[in-house]
Amino acid sequence: MSSLPTANAETVQFFREWLDTFAGYVREVDYASARPLFHPDVLAFGTHNDVIPGLDQWVKTQWDNVWPKTADFRFVLEQMSVLASPDGMMATVIAPWTSTGYRPDGSTFARPGRATMVFSRNGDGWLCVHSHMSLNRGVPQASHANRPVKAW
Repeated sequence: MSSLPTANAETVQFFREWLDTFAGYVREVDYASARPLFHPDVLAFGTHNDVIPGLDQWVKTQWDNVWPKTADFRFVLEQMSVLASPDGMMATVIAPWTSTGYRPDGSTFARPGRATMVFSRNGDGWLCVHSHMSLNRGVPQASHANRPVKAW
């Protein structure tokens, strides 16, 4: 059996920077800056819906139910894996992430999870076409912070 189709160093570095940039937008609750990273028809899985069709729906049902209610979101870049198609037109990024959740009384808890993101490359670069982010087992689903949205 052949090995997994791992990405070359340049592609891995691109996605390391992509994840870091996206995580910064999540921490800032900056939907407007994060939107261009995704295909408008992205298909996503998340905590609040099974399949979320399209970026606008994803922002309303997932991002808006999570980003303002949590803090400190970061991908664990040292544990990231990047697979790429031989023609360099599709890539899959797998990475754990961490964040801080808030109980109703304001106390915090660790809120780790994992992500799988699929990217398609076109003339304008890479766009995420599928995202599945989920909490690790046993992590409370609800978080109760109330941070303002920087930009829609």
